[in-house]
Amino acid sequence: MSTAVPRPGLRAVEPYAAPQLDVAARLNTNECPYPLPDAFRQELARAIGGLALNRYPEREADVLRERLAELHGRPFEGTWVANGSNEVLQHLLLAYGGPGRRAVTFEPTYALHSRIAWVTSTEVVRRQIDQPWVLEAWDLEGAGTAGADIVFVCSPNNPTGNVQPVEVIERLAERTDALVIVDEAYGEFGGTTAIGLLDRHPNLAIVRTFSKAFALAGARIGYCFAAPEVVEDLRRVRLPYHVSALTQAAGLVALDHRDDALAILDAVREQRDRIAAALPELGAEAFPSQANFVLFRPPRPADEVWRGLLDRGVLIRDFSKLVPGCLRVTAGTPEEVDRFLSALEEVLA
Repeated sequence: MSTAVPRPGLRAVEPYAAPQLDVAARLNTNECPYPLPDAFRQELARAIGGLALNRYPEREADVLRERLAELHGRPFEGTWVANGSNEVLQHLLLAYGGPGRRAVTFEPTYALHSRIAWVTSTEVVRRQIDQPWVLEAWDLEGAGTAGADIVFVCSPNNPTGNVQPVEVIERLAERTDALVIVDEAYGEFGGTTAIGLLDRHPNLAIVRTFSKAFALAGARIGYCFAAPEVVEDLRRVRLPYHVSALTQAAGLVALDHRDDALAILDAVREQRDRIAAALPELGAEAFPSQANFVLFRPPRPADEVWRGLLDRGVLIRDFSKLVPGCLRVTAGTPEEVDRFLSALEEVLA
């Protein structure tokens, strides 16, 4: 019996996965620790109850795109929606990457940028940026962007937490013909955005998500703002009816509860800053963050600390292979942060 042969190199690559373990404090995937209020769930239930699920969803997600465009002061034609920001990134790579084309990343950064580039057979050039991982104007010189088709910038950057200067992003857009994709998945926490550059630089695409600030990681809603011609290109590579009626309904109801989501942001920032202040008292090096997590370097081997925390019911992310000696912890509820700090103190004792 013959066996199907996968693409070359496929089985040498492990599936992308972050641990999903049943622990007391799951602080490894940067989810929002608080759900939207009961009123959101009640309104969502009513909205879903009225859907004609025997029919295909609204193909272009027009209503959700219109609401997002209005909220951010952008044209509808330059607004796109997909199943999480990762699918938005995939659409951008399908449209502007591919065989014989090249994407540049500034490392350390979000692993899915290079991962999705690989999935779409796009060559990846990784440019290492030194601590504190903030892009400076001189970093762009010799950055390998010449001849690139896509350049990724993550701001706030994951896993380091720092915001990239808007003026440097603008200079990058000015000096390259590549599509500059600015991943602002944590943009609401950082308070800065490159959206204001779009009218001057049609080679920019700003990508955002409902997973973090809108507390809707389970709904899988991402969106981007770009030039209308870029969005037209995304329409050419997306699958038919790619955003379900259920997902569109969740997004629309969430936008009605935007004030509730903004209130959650303040609570998350408070716990993030609490973690950042407590870590040095335990002998760890904590890096400044404008996201909903903190990267830190414990005074003991990272893998030992990670295992010790897990043994005490606290799951965080081990980034020691990407950033030597470092771990990343999501800002959770006060109770989860209590448990994390208490467990870390025990592990480091």
